[in-house]
Amino acid sequence: MNTEILPSYVRGDWWTPAVAGGTAVRDASTGEVVTHVSTEGLDLGGALEYARTVGQQSLAALTFHQRALLLKQFALALTERKDELYALSARTGATKTDSWVDIDGGIGVLFSYSGKGRRELPNSTVHVDGPIEPLSKDGSFLGRHVYTTLPGVAVQINAFNFPVWGPLEKLAPAFLAGMPTVIKPATPTGYLTEAMVRILVESNLLPEGSVQLVSGSVPNLFDHLRLGDLVGFTGSASTAEMLRAHPAVQTGGVRFTAETDSINASILGTDAVEGTPEFDAYVRQLVVEMTTKAGQKCTAIRRAVVPTAVADAVVDAVRSRIEAKTVIGDPRAEGVTMGPLASAAQRDEVRRQVQKLVDGGGRIVIGTTDAPEVRLADGTTGAATDGAFVSPVLLRFDRSDADAVHAVEAFGPVSSLITYDTIAEAADIVARGGGSLVTSIATHDPAQAVALATRIAPFNGRMLLLDRDDARSSTGHGSPLPGLVHGGPGRAGGGEELGGIRAVLHHMQRTAVQGSPEMLTALTGIWHAGANANTGDRHPFRKALSELRIGDRISSDAREVTLDDIETFAHFTGDTFYAHMDEESAAANPFFPGRVAHGYLLVSWAAGLFVDPEPGPVLANYGLENLRFITPVSPGDSIRVDLTAKQITPRETDEYGEVRWDAVIRNQDDEIVATYDVLTLVTKEAAAEVVTA
Repeated sequence: MNTEILPSYVRGDWWTPAVAGGTAVRDASTGEVVTHVSTEGLDLGGALEYARTVGQQSLAALTFHQRALLLKQFALALTERKDELYALSARTGATKTDSWVDIDGGIGVLFSYSGKGRRELPNSTVHVDGPIEPLSKDGSFLGRHVYTTLPGVAVQINAFNFPVWGPLEKLAPAFLAGMPTVIKPATPTGYLTEAMVRILVESNLLPEGSVQLVSGSVPNLFDHLRLGDLVGFTGSASTAEMLRAHPAVQTGGVRFTAETDSINASILGTDAVEGTPEFDAYVRQLVVEMTTKAGQKCTAIRRAVVPTAVADAVVDAVRSRIEAKTVIGDPRAEGVTMGPLASAAQRDEVRRQVQKLVDGGGRIVIGTTDAPEVRLADGTTGAATDGAFVSPVLLRFDRSDADAVHAVEAFGPVSSLITYDTIAEAADIVARGGGSLVTSIATHDPAQAVALATRIAPFNGRMLLLDRDDARSSTGHGSPLPGLVHGGPGRAGGGEELGGIRAVLHHMQRTAVQGSPEMLTALTGIWHAGANANTGDRHPFRKALSELRIGDRISSDAREVTLDDIETFAHFTGDTFYAHMDEESAAANPFFPGRVAHGYLLVSWAAGLFVDPEPGPVLANYGLENLRFITPVSPGDSIRVDLTAKQITPRETDEYGEVRWDAVIRNQDDEIVATYDVLTLVTKEAAAEVVTA
């Protein structure tokens, strides 16, 4: 890292301003200057266009699975050098635990999306959404919804509190979707983001133009954006509101998603009295949320909502735990559990917001806004006048309807306690926050949990139900996870970052496509009934993936079903359900004409009709999906099966792939008896034939 001025990474190269100066960025504990930040002279429009052209082209050449594997390689590259990131992270005020949440948490997001991309997306560039919509009686005209990559650039504007996790949780789904990213970190901690990007650049893994970094301000950013671009913003609700009002978003078609500050709540159930596991878990969680990252988390608990009867006990328990577990100081000092805020400016802002809470009816019952005694880097204790330190503060509001407690957020180690007497009142308190990222409920009473959850769900992006059964395994109130939506309604921004493949699809356009089975097959890479099928003289099971084509089919001979077959199957399996064994009862059933064959007998016979038994490219059958029995089969009927290669998915890391086969069983009258998908694992290349003399 250059301590003179922090570089940007644009258009495939590192860039710094020609003129020295810029905004000074300081060590959060000591006030020492770490670097300077400036974008004076940066061609932002050129960087965005580079992403739209070079970046789009690079990523378009890769399938979902290939991009997913690169995410895993990114994660491994960062893991190898994460000690460098930890050392810098301490300068931002983060303890080892804070850094683990940020750095290892961000790396974990990459690993998670790598796995989900390969499991849940096809090995192609188009994603199909939902089932086929028949649009004609004869099946010649169909509709489907498909997702394709947006043609622009994903611009991410990140907050200062998570300089590694923040960029990576936005990068992972955008990259997987095939959309290049421009990262704009917050100035106070942007040097840690720069170090993370530098590791990725030096790994030589990044497709050209796929990732760029702008270190510094971007005042005219939105003037350069256009239809097809996307902005992912994390920060204050007021800034999000201003950005959302820009014409590029309002009328220009630029997608804008925001994850903003929110007045999150945690409710202690009426059953969770002092001495219960739920009471203890609630107190532990509240203190963790107040002190982790010095409370600088958008998901931190800002409102502790507790029954009136236990309010004093909660205050006493929180005070005792803070005194026992919290050591404030320089994160590089041994034993420190809570570091400073990210900057002196942030420290002063927290103090101002605490005063607003006091003026709005709160009274401080734990802590103070005075400068605390802290543990210094050399292990001694003293005043750190140049550090951004604040003590944990708990306020208490006697009135639950005080406006300030539901509107003012002190973005630091600060929470406010509010009391309630009824479940309805507790739910109303949560709703007054105007939309939150998360609310937790500590109770062991399912009825109480359901009553609260159903009332507060519309006001939250996520809810945590905390009790004795999950307290040990729970990841906690303030931990967004890659597979679950991170975002919330109203004040929280209305966005849905993360959320598994949902977040990937946010970077793509869903389009309804209407056409013939043949055209939809070509577009989606999935065979549709009515499209061309190849019933050549070579059994599809004799073909490796390199030879197999969508539409390759085996049409079997017919096999008659006898009453003896049905009874043999019934006694052999133990399935003597009356529809198969009792003519009178079966005939009385509105679904059957009399005794009928077992559905699983028909599926088993179908396998015997289409299988090629000799060793070959097909390695294994690993399941059936979407099985439906449609027409009953009576003794004397016959069945046959058409098996068609429906979808071919090579595995990037293995010498085999998955083939999904469309299976249709028909009777002697050509009526459909059953439909399902057969899944097989097939080698990529045919084994060399052994030639003997």
